[in-house]
Amino acid sequence: MTERMPIDMKVLMNHIYEYKKGVRQMVLFTMNKRYETFALQRLDHQNIPYVLQPAGKNTVNLYFGRRECLEAIRLIVTRPLNELTPEEDFILGAMLGYDICAQCERYCERKCRHCQQAQ
Repeated sequence: MTERMPIDMKVLMNHIYEYKKGVRQMVLFTMNKRYETFALQRLDHQNIPYVLQPAGKNTVNLYFGRRECLEAIRLIVTRPLNELTPEEDFILGAMLGYDICAQCERYCERKCRHCQQAQ
């Protein structure tokens, strides 16, 4: 009897496919730690560079893609994502290819909230 691939790993495989086809320059994939070994072996086997960071108690953030993007991630994302400044969050979203207008709205909302908390 063959074991079915978990949906999380199917999503990862789709991200890898899109990266290899040039649809994405960089991917952020949050996954359960139990899939870490499989995911890293898969990326290593395909010579895809990556950065792995803790996310939660049982999760990790896996960034993979172009080396220059990952170098920027190492400099920008130095703490949990919910602790990023509005500017860092905006840059990350733009790097991941998120809708730029939605990123602008998110930035303004976060910046206004951040300014209000500082007062």
